[in-house]
Amino acid sequence: MIRANATKIKDPNSRESLFLYKEMLGSGLAPDCITLPFVVKECSNRFDGLMGRAIHAHAVGFGYEVDVYVQNALISLYSECGVLEDAMKVFDEMPHRDVVSWNSMIVGCLRGGELDTALGLFREMKERKNIITWNSVITGLVQGGRAKDALDIFHEMQTLADEKGNTVGPDKVTVASALSACASLGAVDQGKWVHSYLERSGLKCDMVIGTALVDMYGKCGCIETALEVFYGMPVKDVLAWTAMISVLALHGYGDKAFEVLTEMEEAEVRPNAVTFVGLLSACAHSGLVQKGRWCFYKMKNCHFIEPQAQHYACMIDILGRAGLFAEAEELIRSMPMRPDVYVWGALLGACQLHGNVELGEKVARYLIDSEPNNHAFYIVLCDLYGKCGRFDDRKRIRGLMEEQGVRKSVPGSSMIEVDGVVYEFSVKGSSEMMPLAALESVLMALSNEMKIETVISSGIIE
Repeated sequence: MIRANATKIKDPNSRESLFLYKEMLGSGLAPDCITLPFVVKECSNRFDGLMGRAIHAHAVGFGYEVDVYVQNALISLYSECGVLEDAMKVFDEMPHRDVVSWNSMIVGCLRGGELDTALGLFREMKERKNIITWNSVITGLVQGGRAKDALDIFHEMQTLADEKGNTVGPDKVTVASALSACASLGAVDQGKWVHSYLERSGLKCDMVIGTALVDMYGKCGCIETALEVFYGMPVKDVLAWTAMISVLALHGYGDKAFEVLTEMEEAEVRPNAVTFVGLLSACAHSGLVQKGRWCFYKMKNCHFIEPQAQHYACMIDILGRAGLFAEAEELIRSMPMRPDVYVWGALLGACQLHGNVELGEKVARYLIDSEPNNHAFYIVLCDLYGKCGRFDDRKRIRGLMEEQGVRKSVPGSSMIEVDGVVYEFSVKGSSEMMPLAALESVLMALSNEMKIETVISSGIIE
């Protein structure tokens, strides 16, 4: 009964399995190594760390503190509740670990943002990895902003599968995560390789992978290929349609995005809130003010989707880019929720674009008061002052930044794909490419070459 209630989907406020456990104890029956993991699972499902600790104490009291099933459940509990150090303590004290123990700890580290710790555990597993291990690490790295590392792990997995017939090979989840990594990096050659691997391996291209392919090709700038994959999908859900619309929006194909919306409605697929974020973004990037107003109205009145902050931010972006500041301010005042940093940021960006110093100054000061350590707002305000010749004010803001120790926390960087290999260039230098001084030398040589060509083309040297 405890197991049935702990594993079934039910009212989140229900505590049946815990009540049954209490009743069991009250009747004089002691739990065993099967009972306790399911009670701990109930605590994990409701993120109840306090109750979970009490059950942990029961496990110790009944002599099951070193049982592998109980300890695995405790690792998941503490990870779910955000107490990673306690999960690691349970893991370190385990006399025997199975693959579930390792996977639970790795997933906990990935969810807690401890990506290097997760990778260390992954390497320590050696031959014990299963498909869940590989997929968890690859997906976790992509979601944690380490797409290049995720691709390296994917290639390692594929290589091992080719070399050893009994080694776990990539499945559809792995391929979808690898495609997401390629999309994040803009690595179209690697994306094409993953696509070809998919075809060679005989894996079925379902809606999830088809959507990932559309997203990857679109973000890498291959719009025609993205459209070809999209229209080749026999069945498309709302995520697939939304991915195609978002890709078109990203590259400023506003009219085509609305054509796809029409096809989506003809296919009787209802757009969701994310679909309208894509459509409004398309309007912003394409300068389609009237269509943006129509889209915002249609979302509320035809599809009964209440606009969220991101929808308002898109509308402010549309109006701001068109210089319609009065309408943008009126829309902000009408918002049912408090405008967030993205809404004000869209208005500030519009002020920077059009040189609206008076409004931009007020918005920037508000944002600086709200997030005093965000360097971007100071930089935009300095730019506004510079454009209108208020150099003393610009100097004052830069001095304020130095005084408060505000600086970019992450150094600027860019990535380029050469012969299927992704290289990163950063202001702090790159361990993968030539030293920064050598790069500067190359850039100087190219600059000088361009100057010579300019002089020749202008007719100064014949």
